[in-house]
Amino acid sequence: MSYVSLLRRMVGTVARVGRLGLGLSLVAVGLAGSVARAQDTAKAPGGATSAPASGAAANAPAPVDHGDAHDGQRLEGFGGPEAVERRLRWWTEARFGMFIHWGLYAQDGCHWQGQDGKTEHMMRHLQIPLKEYAKIAQEWKPKAFDARQWVRLAKEAGMKYMVITAKHHDGFAMYGSKASGYNVVERTPWKRDPIKELAEASRRAGLKFGVYYSLGRDWEDPDVPTRDGWRSNTWDFPDESKKDFSRYFERKVKPQVRELLTKYAPIAVMWFDTPEKISKAQSEELLAMIHQISPKTIVNARVGNKMGDYAVKEQQIPTGGQPQPWETCMTMNGHWGYHKKDDNWKPTRALVRTLADVASKGGNFLLNVGPMGDGSFPLPSIDRLLAVGRWMKVNGESITGSTACQLKGLTWGRCTQVSSSRGQFVYLHVFDWPTDGQLMVMGLHRKVVAATMMKGRKNLPIRVLADNVAISVPMSPPDPDLTTIRLKLAPLEEN
Repeated sequence: MSYVSLLRRMVGTVARVGRLGLGLSLVAVGLAGSVARAQDTAKAPGGATSAPASGAAANAPAPVDHGDAHDGQRLEGFGGPEAVERRLRWWTEARFGMFIHWGLYAQDGCHWQGQDGKTEHMMRHLQIPLKEYAKIAQEWKPKAFDARQWVRLAKEAGMKYMVITAKHHDGFAMYGSKASGYNVVERTPWKRDPIKELAEASRRAGLKFGVYYSLGRDWEDPDVPTRDGWRSNTWDFPDESKKDFSRYFERKVKPQVRELLTKYAPIAVMWFDTPEKISKAQSEELLAMIHQISPKTIVNARVGNKMGDYAVKEQQIPTGGQPQPWETCMTMNGHWGYHKKDDNWKPTRALVRTLADVASKGGNFLLNVGPMGDGSFPLPSIDRLLAVGRWMKVNGESITGSTACQLKGLTWGRCTQVSSSRGQFVYLHVFDWPTDGQLMVMGLHRKVVAATMMKGRKNLPIRVLADNVAISVPMSPPDPDLTTIRLKLAPLEEN
């Protein structure tokens, strides 16, 4: 993309943001940063497709690092299958949510004193002493932060819930914690509580709200060992043998989880990460406390020891889905937290197809945004959220409330299905558009009442060939990102 083309695209995004009433403050710094990067790219050898050499490593996706010895194993589910199903009912209906990674690492885009910290784990990568890392908080003044704008963007994208980092591995609480003075309210000149503001804005907008909590890693606390010590703070606290997880669990984990559940209620999701060395008894104790305080809160599998309500698939989609509830969490580029040199953004086409792919296999899609240190979303994130939202306005009924499709062997794409008071529908998400104008649906075993192109709501001619249906379609897809066709099925008694 040329520098001029990029500028035109950015101006278009700003105009769309303005029409949505999101305000220019959300994108002002993102626009300036994108212009600067566009200028750098335009000057690079090879033209607009050549990234600066210093950004090459930054663009590579970070490897999955879940710290869960039981990842992928069947969950035991707290309270039994019926209780789990009741808790998950809204979540299963939702299908699509926003993940947000925001913390001190975003202040200079995962950089510290001119050094590239690689990811939101920069404290460990650069082995920054705790005393020095804590000084970043003294610079924390995210003047562009507006909880209502963040929530509005999530809603505009068609998302039904939001999960944000309340405490990441660096141990810094992004809320006003009484259990630990190492938090955004006490340590920064900003003095505001973004979790409180986001929880309130989400409730007003009808968006379910959840929090992420780093469970088995905390580089501020001296009592947090990890498996083989490879993810511990060994530069401030070198002796792993003296670390006692139970002291940290009692002193920080339980009080902070209790705070989050009570101060910001209702919490729809407790999204734990990296269980590391938590014992099964501690996982069970934590779950019992959560459900005693907030019975409807759902908890992911990274509470540890095969517990929790649903499995996490980080940066991946299981080929055939999963027999148990699951969620794919994924970045828009190569990082969870904002990295100022990562311009390797996934196109809208990839994002909507991932959403359809995940839903077709019965999963949820949690799409990440890494806000910048000033509190604004990077402009490419905004651009993609709005584009996904435009696709969802046309095709959202094929995602929200959908279940895994039973049709197998679809060579041209994916399908989802929905049963409602309006009837039974199958939605065909056509990744590879037929070149002969005929889309074949094999093995349907149900009478099709009507076939409708979702974009434009145009009815399409159909021919029934035994158990197969041939749908006449235009020679080119109406939506090049992803065109969806709705099939209305006849009631079973009419088949």
